[in-house]
Amino acid sequence: MTLPAIKVRDVGVKFRPYVDSRPTLRRGFRRLHREVVALHDVSLDVMPGEAYGVIGHNGAGKTTLLRVMAQTLTPTSGKVVVRGRVSTLLSLGVGFKSNLSGRRNVYLGGLAQGLTRRQVDDLYDEIVEYAELEDAIDLPVSSYSSGMFARLAFSISMHLNPDIVLLDEILSVGDASFRAKSQASMQELLERSGTIVFVSHSMPRVAEFCDRVAWLNAGTVREVGPAEEMVEKYQKYVERRRRIRKAST
Repeated sequence: MTLPAIKVRDVGVKFRPYVDSRPTLRRGFRRLHREVVALHDVSLDVMPGEAYGVIGHNGAGKTTLLRVMAQTLTPTSGKVVVRGRVSTLLSLGVGFKSNLSGRRNVYLGGLAQGLTRRQVDDLYDEIVEYAELEDAIDLPVSSYSSGMFARLAFSISMHLNPDIVLLDEILSVGDASFRAKSQASMQELLERSGTIVFVSHSMPRVAEFCDRVAWLNAGTVREVGPAEEMVEKYQKYVERRRRIRKAST
């Protein structure tokens, strides 16, 4: 029996941000807690070799779910089991030192993932060539465009030989040729039983690339199913909401 690459069970995430109340003469400003439920009783399995999409409107809990899967965020309740080496690209430039060069960031990224300096040395030329940054690798990454950020981050991540890749819209930037190359690399990962979890607002890309999709709504799993079916249902839902809002104005 094949075990899930990622197993999420009854996961809940609550935040308690501070909110300033209105001042009064007696009390002045008071800082209050307002509980925000980002995820509520989320359960799902992502299998080895699967491209798994996560869709939903802004605030549905998609990025929070990826952070829980990446184990950079501890859930308030429930548990997550991850089997394999994880590479996470949740947003552009996360983990980069903007005042350092691309070269230095390649080494920092590799060392942070547990590689030795010699191992990074062996991978360095391939990483830079794949990212197409030979002419800019010694510039500070603060001077990079979003596309350059994406190419470097993706190249570092894929050359670390991950079993699981978590992606949050990072490949929506950059040129078409690099997106095609990155998709080919992800397909190779899937063919060797690697796993990809992909969050995107681009429904055509989700339908084309993913095997199954989880539709999140207000922090809960509304439905899980084949990618094309879920994308079609979600798009109809979005269109209905748009018509309702238009009719009410």
